[in-house]
Amino acid sequence: MKRFKKALFIILGIFFVCDALLLSILTSFNIGPLATFMVGGAYLIYGFYYETIQILSKKGLLKWIKNLFLIGNAIMLSAILFLGVFGKIDTVTYKEDAVIVLGAGLNGETITLPLYYRLEKSVEYFNKNPNAIIVVSGGQGRNETITEALAMERYLLSKGIPENKIIKEDSATSTYENFLLSKKLLDDYFKSEYKTIFITNDFHIYRAKEISKVVGFNSNYMHAKIQWYLAPATYIRELLANIKFILLRQ
Repeated sequence: MKRFKKALFIILGIFFVCDALLLSILTSFNIGPLATFMVGGAYLIYGFYYETIQILSKKGLLKWIKNLFLIGNAIMLSAILFLGVFGKIDTVTYKEDAVIVLGAGLNGETITLPLYYRLEKSVEYFNKNPNAIIVVSGGQGRNETITEALAMERYLLSKGIPENKIIKEDSATSTYENFLLSKKLLDDYFKSEYKTIFITNDFHIYRAKEISKVVGFNSNYMHAKIQWYLAPATYIRELLANIKFILLRQ
C-alpha cells in the first residue's frame, strides 16, 4: 500500500508538472500553469520523500503540516470533481430569447480552442432555436489585436448566422463584466422580460451561473468541452477564481 501511495503521488506530480510546462509553451505562463506546477511539485516531493515524511511526521509540527497537506489535497480534488460534474449538467430548453457567449481569449485575432468550442455550441443552439439573439461578449486583452466580440462575430457570420441576430458586447474584461454589460444591452433590446442562456466551457459553468445571479439574471446554461490537456490547469485556476468570487462576489 505504501508503494502504491508513493507511486501515485509521483505519477500525479509528473503529470501536473509536464502539463504546466506544456501549457506554458502552447499558451502563456499565467496563474493556471503556475498553480498546476506548484501542485505537481508538491506531489513529487511528497512521493519521492514518502518514507522520510512518514517517519518525521509522526508527531509535532510536521504531523500537522502533513495532515493539512492531505486534507487540502482532498478538498481540492473534491471541489474540482464537483465543478466537473456540475459543469456537464445543462439546463437548456431551446426556448430562450437570447444566448450569451462568454469570451475566452484570442491569439492575436485568432480564436482559441476553448472559445472555438463555445462558438460551436452557440451555432448548434441557434440551429435549434433560430429566433434567439446571440450576444458575443468580450473586450480586448493582452496579446489580442482585436476584441473577442469582433472575433466571435466574424466566426458566427462565417457559419451562416445572420448579422442582425448578433449583438456585440466588446468592453468586458471579466466574467462579471460579461454578464453586467450584456444585461444592459439586452435590457435595451427587449424592453420587457426575456429568457437567457449562457454558453461557456464546463469548468466555468458553476462560477458563471453564480455571477449571473449577482448581476440579476436567472439564466439557463449550456456547456462546451475543453481539451483534456487543459483540464488540470483550467480546473485549478477556476478553483482559485471561485475562492475569489466567494470573497469579492464578482
